[in-house]
Amino acid sequence: MPSPQHLRGASRLAVAAATGVTDLVEAMHAEIARLPLTAPRQRTGGLTGLVYGGVRGVTRLVGGGLDLALATLAPLLGQARPERASAALAALNGLLGDYLEETANPLATPMGLHPLMDGASGPPLVLLHGLCMNEAQWRRDGADFPAAFAALGYRPLGLRYNSGRAIWRNGAELAELLDEVPGPLTLLGHSMGGLVARSAIAQAGPRRWRQRLRAVVTLGTPHQGAPLERGGQQLQQLLALSAYSRPLAGLAARRSAGIRDLAHASLLEADAGRASVLPLPAGVACYAVAATTSRAPDGTRARWLGDGLVPVASALGRHRSPARRLAFTDTALFTGLGHLGLQTDAAVLAQLQRWLDRPPA
Repeated sequence: MPSPQHLRGASRLAVAAATGVTDLVEAMHAEIARLPLTAPRQRTGGLTGLVYGGVRGVTRLVGGGLDLALATLAPLLGQARPERASAALAALNGLLGDYLEETANPLATPMGLHPLMDGASGPPLVLLHGLCMNEAQWRRDGADFPAAFAALGYRPLGLRYNSGRAIWRNGAELAELLDEVPGPLTLLGHSMGGLVARSAIAQAGPRRWRQRLRAVVTLGTPHQGAPLERGGQQLQQLLALSAYSRPLAGLAARRSAGIRDLAHASLLEADAGRASVLPLPAGVACYAVAATTSRAPDGTRARWLGDGLVPVASALGRHRSPARRLAFTDTALFTGLGHLGLQTDAAVLAQLQRWLDRPPA
């Protein structure tokens, strides 16, 4: 159960602002998760709905007094269902993580590596989650990516981090953390996780792990930025193109540093607000997976919309400027699949297994 210190930290959040942003992100999540032809909805269901409901509950209850919040939050954040507590904290960090860090709020998630398979041995494979998520969400909807990689002979390690921080901050801390991981390394990042991995590589300098890095794989990572995250007038103009973009409009008023960095794929401190021009690491096998919600990806609009958040070209590192293009070792495109489905789809997992079928010695 989270400590009273953690719950006390919740009282320092801006109640109305956090609740409003949570509503918007849940609506975005619902749009991404639903099948393209199902009716629009503003609320998610199942465990995901409980997570967002818990976030709203936190922000509303602290406005009524800390003691009431402590008493009422216990069932949600108790030992019986710890995944609800960790998922709610992950969502809060994605929404307001920079604020939590700047104010030294105990709700801010510290970065750490967590074993995902008891008894697994072999070369480490580090799995990096995306915005508002945590390492446990590599197992959901019946999929178990860590178990599949352990069966190949890897030791899966889940990176937990505050996804609302600036990407370069997470990259710099990860660059230090990976020096503690022995053996040849493989990095697998979903969405923002792929950018954090690239940021860490760029900031590794002469660190030992950089010489031990063997492969990098990204799933739906906005290497050239995510247009639907850019906010402002440009976002307003996109609303007519896709229901996926509609809930994001309100995020322009209050977005964490991590969300803002997704707009242009800003990976270094000097690149805040603009795209980082960084090549893929030399001597490392680099793979990228993209998805489109369309089942006929040949159309320009389908490729631009991509998985609902990230256009196909961005996920595959393509750009009209040669200096911005990323020369991946291999790429794969999956149709009829949304952004979150990249972590659960059997065909995506099979492709990853083909790329990583021989753990590095």
